[in-house]
Amino acid sequence: MKSSWMKMISCYLVAAMFVIGITPRVYAGFSPSEAISILTFDRSSDLDRIRKVLEMKMVKERLKEFGFTADEIEKKLTQLSDQQIHQLAVQLDELKVAGNGWAWLLVIVVLIAIGVIVYFYVTGHRVVIEKEK
Repeated sequence: MKSSWMKMISCYLVAAMFVIGITPRVYAGFSPSEAISILTFDRSSDLDRIRKVLEMKMVKERLKEFGFTADEIEKKLTQLSDQQIHQLAVQLDELKVAGNGWAWLLVIVVLIAIGVIVYFYVTGHRVVIEKEK
């Protein structure tokens, strides 16, 4: 009776940890009002941020692959409105270069290890490593 109760609790905890682990992060914050979006933007500082990103070697190479020259890019930037420049600068600030793939790999490996340990614990199996003589 005690063993079945422990198995049920273990299964519940595994399921609860799985659900907690797969829920996405939610970032809370204030949403801007209409009055804030009407304000003028500092075009020069936004252009500086955009140019700083465009000067990165990886970004330059990728734009060359698409067939863009530096003059074409500069011409496109001058054609954008203040609001478009500001929106692009904000989006570049939020951009994560190279992603976060290694963290997901680590989480998956840890979850698999926990699953294997819980499986052996619940089923009562033991892993014994003996030295060969």
